[in-house]
Amino acid sequence: MQPVSTLSGRAVPFGAANVDTDVIIPSRFLKAVTRDGLGRGAFAAIRENPDNLFDRPENKGAPILIVGDNFGCGSSREHAPWALMDLGFRAIIGPSFADIFSGNSFKNGLLLVKLPQEQVDRLMQVAAEGQPITVDLENQVVTTPYQDRFEFPIDPFRKHCLLNGLDEIGLTEAMAPEIAAYESRLQSERPWIAGAAGR
Repeated sequence: MQPVSTLSGRAVPFGAANVDTDVIIPSRFLKAVTRDGLGRGAFAAIRENPDNLFDRPENKGAPILIVGDNFGCGSSREHAPWALMDLGFRAIIGPSFADIFSGNSFKNGLLLVKLPQEQVDRLMQVAAEGQPITVDLENQVVTTPYQDRFEFPIDPFRKHCLLNGLDEIGLTEAMAPEIAAYESRLQSERPWIAGAAGR
């Protein structure tokens, strides 16, 4: 998993509320066997409009998406954060996120920044003006060129994992010395168990 620290750049001022995972990535795009290319199906219904926000040249490669309340509701598909990340987003700012979507995003390295609605509205305005936004995970703050400074909460464990690029496999691998020490101790203290495990 790629670490997340400081993201700075264009933000797409989407702002829609109650966007479910079928809007984020419709089920017809879930037939792939890998996550590569899922960004092509992200927001497919919205992107049918040639003038949609996501395909405007000025928003190409934007690392930040600003959304409305209850983003990611609906089904539990992990494809939703995969599609958003394949589209180029590394952080999403909004007033609230659906629980399962939040968990899936964290496990895949997509930073969700929860801010009060009035602060989200302010960032929407800044983004609509084409000004860059900076998300600093280390200091848990979102800033703009206009001296806006909005602090956001995040679970310390999630922060640690995102900063260090640790998914569940990475967390297990980081404990390799402890696991090896346990296996060694088990072999000396209970050789009958260690021997059975090797059969």
